[in-house]
Amino acid sequence: MINIVLHQPEIPYNTGNIGRTCVITGAALHLIRPYGFMINDKMIKRAGLDYWDRLEKYEHINTDAFYEHVRSANPGARIFYATTKGKHRYTDVQYRDNDYIMFGSEGSGIPEEILSIHPDDCIRIPMLPDERSLNLSNSVAIVLYEALRQLDFPGLESEGELHRLTYCK
Repeated sequence: MINIVLHQPEIPYNTGNIGRTCVITGAALHLIRPYGFMINDKMIKRAGLDYWDRLEKYEHINTDAFYEHVRSANPGARIFYATTKGKHRYTDVQYRDNDYIMFGSEGSGIPEEILSIHPDDCIRIPMLPDERSLNLSNSVAIVLYEALRQLDFPGLESEGELHRLTYCK
């Protein structure tokens, strides 16, 4: 399982969308306080639809509590930091089961105090040089699906069926 971490998320719609993506892919979602909204906000549930109740979700009172959780629950687990300030592309990483991928808040990203001590673990999605950043839920989906692709999409359906018709041969 891949673990998605949101460091102090601010926008409930993005958090709801990310929760839905996590449920559909079997990823866990870790939320680090403070949030820019109430966790029971109707906008989260609206964006997450009926998936939110099935989400494997962990709430951490602060960054230190998150790191303590990782040390106790998954000793030796790796944490990658998705940031526009990263020196490595997200596709350069060889993801493993139980990895964590942290994303920052929509307004300020992951604090530089965290990034500066993990330079080799900072990853980025390539973008045009004069643009600020992608939408947070889009960024999570891009990086998460790359990690899952590398792991051969564990437990995920790889093909679907039409509802009313059949495919022509």
